[in-house]
Amino acid sequence: MSADVPPVPLPGARLLFSLDPAVSYLNHGSFGALPIGVQRAQQRLRDEMEANPLRFYGTGLLDRIIHSRRHLATFLGADPDGSALVPTTTAAVSLVLQSVRLAAGDEVLLTDHAYGAVVTAVKRECRRTGASARTVAVPLDAPAAEVVARIRAALRPGRTRLLVVDQLPSATAKLLPVREIAAAARELDVTVLVDAAHVPGMLPVDVGAIGADFWVGNLHKWGWAPRGTALLHVAPAWRRRIDPLIVSWEHDEGFPLSVEYQGTIDYTPWLAAPAGVFTLRTLGVEDVRRHNEALAAYGQRVVGVALGLAPSELPDPGPGVAMRVVPLPAGLASTQPEAIALRQHISDKLAAETQVSAWGGRGLLRLSAQVYNRPEEFHRLAERLPALLRDYQR
Repeated sequence: MSADVPPVPLPGARLLFSLDPAVSYLNHGSFGALPIGVQRAQQRLRDEMEANPLRFYGTGLLDRIIHSRRHLATFLGADPDGSALVPTTTAAVSLVLQSVRLAAGDEVLLTDHAYGAVVTAVKRECRRTGASARTVAVPLDAPAAEVVARIRAALRPGRTRLLVVDQLPSATAKLLPVREIAAAARELDVTVLVDAAHVPGMLPVDVGAIGADFWVGNLHKWGWAPRGTALLHVAPAWRRRIDPLIVSWEHDEGFPLSVEYQGTIDYTPWLAAPAGVFTLRTLGVEDVRRHNEALAAYGQRVVGVALGLAPSELPDPGPGVAMRVVPLPAGLASTQPEAIALRQHISDKLAAETQVSAWGGRGLLRLSAQVYNRPEEFHRLAERLPALLRDYQR
């Protein structure tokens, strides 16, 4: 479908969500949005928990966690016995960093597309262990072969202990060829962690075929699971070496239960998560994906043209991606604090939720498309955004 023509809305899809109709919610990528049916499934689990907490936590809880994990891992093409449910991708990154056991002289390599909280976690672990962190630049318009070549050239065998690479970065929404990157790193004996926070639900994925040592993705974004649901997949060689961040009663069982069981926490997001996958399948997973990709491309084109950008100036993130970025005028949101302030200003003045990031010294407006969005929401933003940005720069 051409980016000049919006997709046909999926019948009834908008009614599945409880979002405020007065707000154009064009930022599904940040925190997701939970279908009403999944909200109710989680509430029923909360009601069950509060009706008899001892029975909820004491009878069959581990079996229920395992059941949810198997359901979600199978959906993602991951080995259920080599996967663990975790609260977020960011939590899993810290778990992996602790388990890899960096030492003085080791190096962690990231790309300049890495998520800010992940960069912070890497830097903290490097300070703690005496390791160092280094960043390789990957241009926004670099083709896949160049991305692989740049990362491979930046790896230093015997020095680079861990490569952290995003499958679909938050700030730039540029799909990276992680399977080829993992293969290149494997040839040089470098451990690979793939941050796939935005992948589950949005993109078809076969985690086992990627070949990374560690892969983690959030299901509470595009997988329509309750917030606090992510899946960490660990390659067989690493499973006995996983060092949980929290030690509790299942510690001696080893991975994955040693990671999943954390005492008296709220497990209802994990137990309700399969309802999100069920809802996706009810609408048609491929139909949802095609709709969202096409609407994101359309919205990017509409807003980009309104800001005076030619189609060639609008980054193409790659196939299947339901997030698109629009470069902002020079001087706007060039730092992260400025980006946060501009995002809030757009929200306050235009009743539109977007994401703004500072990347490479330039502001990027990120637009997401989900089945509850309509083309007219992007048109409204396009009509009002240019004047708002002009006034904001004064």
